[in-house]
Amino acid sequence: MRAASQRDTGQDAPSPSSKLSFLEALLACDGLAEAAQLGVDWLARSAGVRQIVIALVELDRPGGARLVGAAAHGFDAGDVSALSIDLEAREHPLVQALTSARPSLVPPEAFGGVPLRFGDRCTAYALPLPLSVSQDPVGLVLLGAAAREAEARWVFGVLGRKLVDLRNLRVLGTTEKRLDRERALLQSILKSVPDPVLLTDPEGRLVIANPRAELYFASEEDESEGRRRAVALNNMLFSAALSRHAIEGSEFARRELPLVDPNDGSDRLFELMSAPITTPDGKGIVSVLRNVTDLQLAAQEIEENYRRLRVAETEVRAERDRLDLVIDSVVDPIIVTDANGGMMMTNAPAERLFTAGADAPVEELLRVRANDAHFSSHVANLFFLEPGGRIRGELGLLDPKTTATVPVEAISGKVLSEHGEVTAIVTILHDLTEQMEKNALYEELKSASSLLEEKVRDATAALVRQNELLQRQALELEAASSAKSQFLANMSHEFRTPLNAILGYTSMMLQGVSGPLPAPIVRQLTRIDSNGRHLLTIINDILDIARIEAGKMPLNVTRFAPADLVREVLAELEPLTARSKLDVRSVLGKDVPMLRTDRAKVKQVIMNLISNALKFTAKGSVTVSVQLAKRRAASPCVSIAVADTGIGIAAKDREAVFQDFRQVDNSPTRQYGGTGLGLAICRRLANVLGGDIRLVSKVGKGSTFTLVLPTKGAPSAKGGPR
Repeated sequence: MRAASQRDTGQDAPSPSSKLSFLEALLACDGLAEAAQLGVDWLARSAGVRQIVIALVELDRPGGARLVGAAAHGFDAGDVSALSIDLEAREHPLVQALTSARPSLVPPEAFGGVPLRFGDRCTAYALPLPLSVSQDPVGLVLLGAAAREAEARWVFGVLGRKLVDLRNLRVLGTTEKRLDRERALLQSILKSVPDPVLLTDPEGRLVIANPRAELYFASEEDESEGRRRAVALNNMLFSAALSRHAIEGSEFARRELPLVDPNDGSDRLFELMSAPITTPDGKGIVSVLRNVTDLQLAAQEIEENYRRLRVAETEVRAERDRLDLVIDSVVDPIIVTDANGGMMMTNAPAERLFTAGADAPVEELLRVRANDAHFSSHVANLFFLEPGGRIRGELGLLDPKTTATVPVEAISGKVLSEHGEVTAIVTILHDLTEQMEKNALYEELKSASSLLEEKVRDATAALVRQNELLQRQALELEAASSAKSQFLANMSHEFRTPLNAILGYTSMMLQGVSGPLPAPIVRQLTRIDSNGRHLLTIINDILDIARIEAGKMPLNVTRFAPADLVREVLAELEPLTARSKLDVRSVLGKDVPMLRTDRAKVKQVIMNLISNALKFTAKGSVTVSVQLAKRRAASPCVSIAVADTGIGIAAKDREAVFQDFRQVDNSPTRQYGGTGLGLAICRRLANVLGGDIRLVSKVGKGSTFTLVLPTKGAPSAKGGPR
């Protein structure tokens, strides 16, 4: 049959020298399309092939991987170049033939609008031939009738291996260029980081350092002796810190590290953050140092201001106690009122005339009110006098308990400030029934009144000075708090930039962009990715708190249904609820109105409340309900409650859980982790949105957190809806 086939075509079988020449030409070829065309030409010349098309898989197309025509015989070049098939079209016959280990017959309709028309039949062969399960196809041969199919299969096998080698070389070159770009980018990032960043081996020897780290830990021989000694001291302190980290055996360490500035010899305090990593040369430790010298000085200054404030409060309280002691030592009633007539201070005899208990009879209350009316009328006359003047008059008062008449002589005087304003009115009531017996005593009392007035004036002046001091300190504290909020916002932003880069590179390595990785490295990278995302969450929480405190929290107000939002949150938390093995259900009330507020902020609050419920509930259930709240104002409100059967919160801790960095259990050995920022951010976000978060809890029975929001959104204020 072989001889008959040769007679039919009029061609002889290709000689070994012809095959050798083909192999030599194929070996010297360095392009995929060139190699494919070389195979097509040899088949047409030596195997009697009249119609053949070789299509190659191109992975780097902008629109995705495609199968495109590369070489052909028996067809027009424009028709072959029009062949382009998306590999995502898995139902296409040519895509199916590309992954088949056996030759496949291709129907005419497979070419669609491409004008490729084969004769009797068209057979598709996947390259390389044969195609193994572990190999990715590099191309597809569309072959018409062949005079010598054995020679064609031989060419397919040789050509397929050559195409695979060429594609691997191209991928390797592309990967090396990408690695060079990524390496250059990483070096640029390290140089731009303002904090010292170091990579050391387990023995503490420096492997990689950015310029900021070289300032503290590297020196040249031609530099001064003082700088070299400072660098040596810094290296000793740094090595000691790393040795302590190695002894403790923790994966991530954070501690304070004192260093010396080699340039001026000043002390610097850094926060050292180190973590072990696995490098191609073995294990190493990455360390980042953050300069906290200014932060420590600011904290000391704030503490000193707080100390001064407490001392001032103690002095004011002592002065007030001395004044009370002086007034209480006087036998006659003494009353100190403000400029509006309200009583500020009274001694015991005055309380007997002008006060009555809550359970006192009505008649006694009426007599107290009558005495107060007489006294107010007397004090009102004082304002018609010149500044600093006194008024003397007789008042007919009644003893509230005995109904006995108490004729008194009232002497009132103004206490003026440095600016001539009335700060207080001191009134002394003298019982005229004992005037004859107490004339001598009255002169002494008059002298004591003058002394008391002077003391009150001095005490008032001291109070004014203390108030001014307290106001200045309050302004300083407010400025310090604003600086702290701005500092936290800036540092959170600065932290997020390198952290996002770290997470990006970690994700690329986990996705195999740089090639397959061993399982231990994948586990380490997974831990880095998990810890990095946890750190990013903490930084975002700190940034949210800083924005809220600064009144710069942006809001995007939209209208939405709260029930739909609850369903969306439960769907996103489904993996977490599945792991908790709790009964998580929702109760969505009817006729709940739409909310007009920031949907993303409301979602953040609900997601945090549900996550806390799952975290602190070992067994039982978590119920999320949406209801129309009871109207306490003109506009209706919507309540979104999250109830659990967890550990509960004691009454003394219900306000503490809403404070920054606070949990019920703040000890280092606490059972539940977290930063203590979640509920603080939730309440602040609720307040920004014009609502509030209410807590009902019982220890051991569970807790219910209820988010109450107005349907018309928060009022237009700083950070409010616009």
